[in-house]
Amino acid sequence: MNAPCKRCRWCSDDPDYIAYHDHEWGVPSHDMHYLFEMLLLEGFQAGLSWITVLKKRPRYREVLYGFDAEKLAAMDDADIEKLMQDPGIIRNRLKLNAARQNAQAWLALQDPVGLVWSFTGGRPIVSRYSDHDSVPVMTPQAEQMSRTLKKAGFNFVGPTICQSYLQAVGCFMDHTTDCFRHRMLAEAS
Repeated sequence: MNAPCKRCRWCSDDPDYIAYHDHEWGVPSHDMHYLFEMLLLEGFQAGLSWITVLKKRPRYREVLYGFDAEKLAAMDDADIEKLMQDPGIIRNRLKLNAARQNAQAWLALQDPVGLVWSFTGGRPIVSRYSDHDSVPVMTPQAEQMSRTLKKAGFNFVGPTICQSYLQAVGCFMDHTTDCFRHRMLAEAS
């Protein structure tokens, strides 16, 4: 019988969390649509656990037009009000308004993908943290990203959210060295 693979300490035994950790978190992405989706989801997480957002992700994809930035940017107040009645999502008016505002700001960027990756010099920064407690919750890159996005009209993009975002989309590869994904992603980078 094979021993179970070792994962980052933050990953619980929830099947959705395991799938996210094993196949998505920390994998470098240059897909504009995915980068936008993750930015909104990280904003929805503010003050909540990631598993809460992850469980609601399929419903968000349904009601937020598959994270189509143009459709989200065109939402009106009646659309926001309708979303506030949906028990399948996090019903927070500020976050839903931010989704619309962030879609508008995203569309106004000349090169959103280039901007996201500019904070790490265009390539993943591979960390070698041996334990979860060593992984920073904020870095200078995340602080710079937060300032840049706020200046561009984004909301719910504080430095901690930006740090989580940069980790999620693979700009930072912060799987700990004892995690089975570390070696795979470090070699791929």
